[in-house]
Amino acid sequence: MIDRCPGSDLVEGALLSRAVSALALLALGIQLSGCANIGDSFASAAFVDPAKYDMMDCKQLEAERKSLAARTAELRGLIEKAKTGSGGTVVSELAYGNDYISVRASTKLVEENWERSKCVASAVVVTPAEPAAPAVGARKRASVAR
Repeated sequence: MIDRCPGSDLVEGALLSRAVSALALLALGIQLSGCANIGDSFASAAFVDPAKYDMMDCKQLEAERKSLAARTAELRGLIEKAKTGSGGTVVSELAYGNDYISVRASTKLVEENWERSKCVASAVVVTPAEPAAPAVGARKRASVAR
Protein backbone atom coordinates (compact mmCIF):
# COMPACT_ATOMS: atom_id res chain seq x y z
CA MET A 1 0.00 0.00 0.00
CA ILE A 2 1.24 3.49 -0.81
CA ASP A 3 1.53 5.82 2.09
CA ARG A 4 0.57 9.40 1.44
CA CYS A 5 2.06 12.37 3.13
CA PRO A 6 0.00 13.75 5.93
CA GLY A 7 -1.94 16.78 4.73
CA SER A 8 -1.67 15.85 1.03
CA ASP A 9 -5.45 15.92 0.79
CA LEU A 10 -5.35 19.55 1.86
CA VAL A 11 -2.83 20.39 -0.84
CA GLU A 12 -4.88 18.66 -3.53
CA GLY A 13 -8.01 20.43 -2.31
CA ALA A 14 -6.27 23.81 -2.42
CA LEU A 15 -5.00 23.17 -5.95
CA LEU A 16 -8.46 22.11 -7.09
CA SER A 17 -9.98 25.19 -5.45
CA ARG A 18 -7.47 27.46 -7.19
CA ALA A 19 -8.11 25.82 -10.55
CA VAL A 20 -11.88 26.24 -10.19
CA SER A 21 -11.42 29.87 -9.13
CA ALA A 22 -9.16 30.56 -12.11
CA LEU A 23 -11.66 29.01 -14.52
CA ALA A 24 -14.51 31.01 -12.98
CA LEU A 25 -12.54 34.25 -13.33
CA LEU A 26 -11.65 33.39 -16.92
CA ALA A 27 -15.30 32.69 -17.77
CA LEU A 28 -16.37 35.94 -16.10
CA GLY A 29 -13.72 37.88 -18.02
CA ILE A 30 -14.87 36.42 -21.32
CA GLN A 31 -18.49 37.28 -20.58
CA LEU A 32 -17.69 40.84 -19.55
CA SER A 33 -15.38 41.46 -22.50
CA GLY A 34 -18.46 41.41 -24.71
CA CYS A 35 -19.71 44.54 -22.94
CA ALA A 36 -16.77 46.56 -24.22
CA ASN A 37 -18.14 46.63 -27.75
CA ILE A 38 -21.76 47.37 -26.92
CA GLY A 39 -21.69 50.74 -28.68
CA ASP A 40 -23.17 49.79 -32.05
CA SER A 41 -25.17 46.74 -31.07
CA PHE A 42 -28.86 46.31 -30.35
CA ALA A 43 -28.26 46.92 -26.63
CA SER A 44 -27.13 50.51 -27.28
CA ALA A 45 -30.76 51.35 -28.07
CA ALA A 46 -31.44 51.11 -24.34
CA PHE A 47 -29.52 54.37 -23.93
CA VAL A 48 -31.77 56.45 -26.25
CA ASP A 49 -35.50 56.94 -26.79
CA PRO A 50 -36.22 55.59 -30.30
CA ALA A 51 -38.97 58.15 -30.93
CA LYS A 52 -36.91 61.15 -29.84
CA TYR A 53 -36.19 62.33 -33.38
CA ASP A 54 -39.36 61.17 -35.16
CA MET A 55 -41.13 64.54 -35.06
CA MET A 56 -38.14 66.65 -36.11
CA ASP A 57 -37.95 68.27 -39.51
CA CYS A 58 -34.81 68.29 -41.66
CA LYS A 59 -33.53 71.59 -40.30
CA GLN A 60 -33.77 70.33 -36.72
CA LEU A 61 -32.20 67.00 -37.67
CA GLU A 62 -29.31 68.80 -39.34
CA ALA A 63 -28.64 70.88 -36.23
CA GLU A 64 -28.81 67.74 -34.09
CA ARG A 65 -26.40 65.92 -36.42
CA LYS A 66 -23.86 68.74 -36.09
CA SER A 67 -24.28 68.85 -32.33
CA LEU A 68 -23.84 65.08 -31.97
CA ALA A 69 -20.80 65.08 -34.27
CA ALA A 70 -19.17 67.77 -32.13
CA ARG A 71 -19.98 65.87 -28.93
CA THR A 72 -18.64 62.62 -30.38
CA ALA A 73 -15.37 64.32 -31.33
CA GLU A 74 -15.15 65.90 -27.87
CA LEU A 75 -15.70 62.55 -26.13
CA ARG A 76 -13.15 60.80 -28.37
CA GLY A 77 -10.60 63.45 -27.41
CA LEU A 78 -11.37 63.06 -23.72
CA ILE A 79 -11.16 59.26 -23.96
CA GLU A 80 -7.81 59.42 -25.76
CA LYS A 81 -6.51 61.92 -23.22
CA ALA A 82 -7.65 59.73 -20.31
CA LYS A 83 -5.95 56.68 -21.85
CA THR A 84 -2.56 58.36 -21.60
CA GLY A 85 -2.62 58.31 -17.79
CA SER A 86 -2.04 55.35 -15.52
CA GLY A 87 -5.03 53.03 -15.61
CA GLY A 88 -6.32 55.20 -18.44
CA THR A 89 -8.40 52.61 -20.25
CA VAL A 90 -10.39 51.82 -17.13
CA VAL A 91 -10.73 55.50 -16.22
CA SER A 92 -11.86 56.46 -19.72
CA GLU A 93 -14.49 53.71 -19.76
CA LEU A 94 -15.80 54.63 -16.33
CA ALA A 95 -15.84 58.35 -16.99
CA TYR A 96 -16.91 58.57 -20.63
CA GLY A 97 -18.02 55.10 -21.75
CA ASN A 98 -21.77 55.40 -21.16
CA ASP A 99 -21.92 58.93 -22.53
CA TYR A 100 -20.04 57.86 -25.65
CA ILE A 101 -22.39 54.91 -26.20
CA SER A 102 -25.41 57.19 -25.75
CA VAL A 103 -24.10 59.75 -28.24
CA ARG A 104 -23.30 57.05 -30.79
CA ALA A 105 -26.80 55.55 -30.41
CA SER A 106 -28.35 59.01 -30.79
CA THR A 107 -26.26 59.63 -33.89
CA LYS A 108 -27.47 56.34 -35.37
CA LEU A 109 -31.11 57.29 -34.76
CA VAL A 110 -30.65 60.79 -36.19
CA GLU A 111 -29.03 59.33 -39.32
CA GLU A 112 -31.88 56.83 -39.73
CA ASN A 113 -34.46 59.63 -39.46
CA TRP A 114 -32.38 61.82 -41.80
CA GLU A 115 -32.44 59.12 -44.47
CA ARG A 116 -36.10 58.24 -43.87
CA SER A 117 -37.06 61.91 -44.27
CA LYS A 118 -34.89 62.17 -47.42
CA CYS A 119 -33.17 65.26 -46.05
CA VAL A 120 -30.40 67.03 -47.91
CA ALA A 121 -27.65 68.94 -46.17
CA SER A 122 -28.07 72.67 -46.58
CA ALA A 123 -25.39 74.56 -48.40
CA VAL A 124 -23.08 76.60 -46.25
CA VAL A 125 -23.69 80.28 -46.97
CA VAL A 126 -20.51 82.32 -46.92
CA THR A 127 -21.08 85.98 -46.22
CA PRO A 128 -18.37 88.40 -47.29
CA ALA A 129 -16.54 89.95 -44.40
CA GLU A 130 -16.95 93.67 -43.86
CA PRO A 131 -13.88 95.69 -44.73
CA ALA A 132 -11.88 96.44 -41.64
CA ALA A 133 -12.09 100.01 -40.42
CA PRO A 134 -8.74 101.78 -40.38
CA ALA A 135 -7.14 102.03 -37.00
CA VAL A 136 -7.61 105.25 -35.04
CA GLY A 137 -3.89 106.00 -35.13
CA ALA A 138 -3.85 105.60 -38.92
CA ARG A 139 -6.46 108.36 -39.35
CA LYS A 140 -4.44 110.78 -37.24
CA ARG A 141 -1.25 110.09 -39.16
CA ALA A 142 -3.00 110.54 -42.49
CA SER A 143 -4.43 113.93 -41.45
CA VAL A 144 -1.07 115.10 -40.08
CA ALA A 145 0.72 114.20 -43.31
CA ARG A 146 -1.44 116.58 -45.35
